[in-house]
Amino acid sequence: MGSQELYDFIDDNPMVEMLESDYVNNTSVISKNDKVTAINSAIEIDLTGQVCADSIGKKIYSGVGGQMDFIRGASLSKDGKPIIALPSTTKNGDSRIVSMLQFGAGVVTTRAHVDYVATEYGVVNLYGKSLKERAKALIGIAHPNHRSELSRNAHVRNL
Repeated sequence: MGSQELYDFIDDNPMVEMLESDYVNNTSVISKNDKVTAINSAIEIDLTGQVCADSIGKKIYSGVGGQMDFIRGASLSKDGKPIIALPSTTKNGDSRIVSMLQFGAGVVTTRAHVDYVATEYGVVNLYGKSLKERAKALIGIAHPNHRSELSRNAHVRNL
């Protein structure tokens, strides 16, 4: 993977160290670094904080990559910041903050591991919040066109 130009640049370059993913993505290695800021994306996130990053419903869209490794490593890092960043809507205008993940969607990062969530409408910290507090916070950074429906659905789910 990569171009010849890339390989020429890294060949014998003392400023570049190429390591295997089983080391680079090792949570204990990541967490040994202070102030790790891990910014990962998502396809959708539900009102409790469950993150789907690899599928659209039942259809696999991509691999999970190192999201879980870096979210966990950053949360264990001294002064670390694990962040899930996503646009509030899809290109079709559908909300990416949803009441419940689509049927068949995979949970890549559990709600227990999600701290910061960012959209173009703000940033919330879900760490230590109850499910009701999480829902309210996530609705606050959803696209304004979807907040009423999300609030109604949160009420129905007793969130």
